[in-house]
Amino acid sequence: MTTARLPLFPLNVVLFPGLVLPLNVFEERYRAMMRELLKSDEDEPRRFVVVAIRDGRETAVTGTGMPDPVASAPPAERAPAEGFGPDPIQTFHRVGCVADAATIRERPDGSFEVLATGTTRVRLLSVDASGPYLSAEVEEVTEEPPAEDEADEAGALAEGVLRAFRAYQKRLAGANERSLATSSELPDDPSVISYLVAAATVLDTPTKQRLLQAPDTATRLREELTLLRRETAVIRHLPSLPAPDLTRAPTHPN
Repeated sequence: MTTARLPLFPLNVVLFPGLVLPLNVFEERYRAMMRELLKSDEDEPRRFVVVAIRDGRETAVTGTGMPDPVASAPPAERAPAEGFGPDPIQTFHRVGCVADAATIRERPDGSFEVLATGTTRVRLLSVDASGPYLSAEVEEVTEEPPAEDEADEAGALAEGVLRAFRAYQKRLAGANERSLATSSELPDDPSVISYLVAAATVLDTPTKQRLLQAPDTATRLREELTLLRRETAVIRHLPSLPAPDLTRAPTHPN
C-alpha cells in the first residue's frame, strides 16, 4: 500500500472525513508547520494529519487555546514531541484523518487562523520528531466497496440513524425545532451520514475514535444507532438539559 509522509497535528479531538475543523494555532511548533504549508502552491493541497491524543497534552501550560493576555510575551518554544513522552506514537491513536487546509491566515502576532477539512482516514506507521514539528509516515485506511446486499443494509441503517439523530438533536436542543437540520440539509450517502453523525453527536474521544476506526460504513452506522438511542434515553431522564454550547463546534486550540 502506498505511504506518505505528512506533518502531524495531535489534538484532543477526532476529525472525520468531510468535516470542517477550525484551528487557532499559537504554539511555535505548529506555527512552523503552517509556515511550511504556506510555501506550497495555492493550487496544491495543504495537507496535514490530525490524530487524537490517547494520553498527553496538546497545548501550552495555560491550556486555554488562546494566546496569553500579555501581547508582548512571545509564545514559549517547545520541542516537537514535548508533552507526548519518549515515544510519541504510543501517545496517539493509530488511526487519524488527513486535513486539507483551505484557509491559513496569519495574524499580526504570528499566530494562525486555520480552516481545514477532513479528507481520508490514515494509519500512523511511524512518527518523526527530528524537525521543527512532528511528521508521520502514514498509509490510507480504505473501505472495501460493499456488495449489493450490504449497500442496501447500509442505506436502511442510514435512514434509521437519521431518524434517531433527529430525535437526539430535539432532546439535546430542548425541543427547539429551529435548531434541527431539515431533511434538505442532510446528505443521502450512508458513508457521509455516518461521519456527520459521529462528529455531531456529543461523545467522548475514545467513542468517537472507535467510530472513526470502524471497518466499514454499516458497522459505523450500526454502532451509531445504538449510541443515539442510548444517549437520547439518558437526556430524557436528566433533570436539566446539557448546556446549549455543547451543540456548537468552537474553534479548536492547537
